[in-house]
Amino acid sequence: MKYRIKKETKPKLPTFGKYKAVAVHNQTIESRQLFEEAASRGMTISGGVLEGLMMTVAETVRRHLQMGDKVRLKGFGLLKLEIESEKVDNLKDFRAKKHIRGVRLHFIPESEKGSPELYQGITFEKDKPIKDN
Repeated sequence: MKYRIKKETKPKLPTFGKYKAVAVHNQTIESRQLFEEAASRGMTISGGVLEGLMMTVAETVRRHLQMGDKVRLKGFGLLKLEIESEKVDNLKDFRAKKHIRGVRLHFIPESEKGSPELYQGITFEKDKPIKDN
């Protein structure tokens, strides 16, 4: 996994002005490519059929998440939605429309004995710096 060193630029953060590693994402793999790759790995169904199945699963997962359910995908991990809200001093002052800022998707990779397979084997390589024009 490639990374770049970046300076924190948000003045309100306690880490303002400090440097951190950020992941470099080279490309976005579209679902169609994933379906074709998966189908070519010895499956007896086509990429198109797999795409139809996955779109149905994705819609079902989305519906359950929106209803407040957690969804565990075997071999992948747990998905759940979490609310981000401002904090108030008095319970009676809380108003959803005013204090809820948004919703975030949390993904917890499947793990065995606390070691997620998703993270195993990752090595880190510093990316070449971008030259200013």
